[in-house]
Amino acid sequence: MKRPAIAYLSLGSNVGDRQAHLALALDRLARCGLTPVTVSGLYETEHVGAPGEERPAYLNAVAAVATNLSPPAILDAIEQVERLGGRDRPTPHAPRTIDIDLLLLGRARLKGDRLTLPHPRMAQRAFVLLPLAEVAPGLRLPGGLTAAEAASRGPVAAQSIRRLDWPSARP
Repeated sequence: MKRPAIAYLSLGSNVGDRQAHLALALDRLARCGLTPVTVSGLYETEHVGAPGEERPAYLNAVAAVATNLSPPAILDAIEQVERLGGRDRPTPHAPRTIDIDLLLLGRARLKGDRLTLPHPRMAQRAFVLLPLAEVAPGLRLPGGLTAAEAASRGPVAAQSIRRLDWPSARP
């Protein structure tokens, strides 16, 4: 049996009991063949969307997961977990019970209609880079910076974000 690869997932929620949505999603991902190895703390950020829109703040985390699934199978599992969590997609940037993105899977490089790896916008998002730097500070990102270096630079460092602890044992 081949050794599992490590994938990095970004999870977010801005509807209802955000922490419960994240914890339940991690549990469901594990049942789909995406076993959490390390999970960051929680990070709260303002909603990113159309100017002037008032939306609830997001609660975010990053999980390193062990898996033998292929990138398309990972995406299928993520979408299934999102559906089970009540996610619908009425409009871009709509509030979400759960939102999960596949950031990286080993050295996989893909560019397609359904999936691009590495995630094309992760380097622009503090809510991705700060928790990613927490779980894998030395991880080399496209462009050569480590996750910790990328999280401390430029526009990402200037974004408003607040770290919170999981109230109980981390999932």
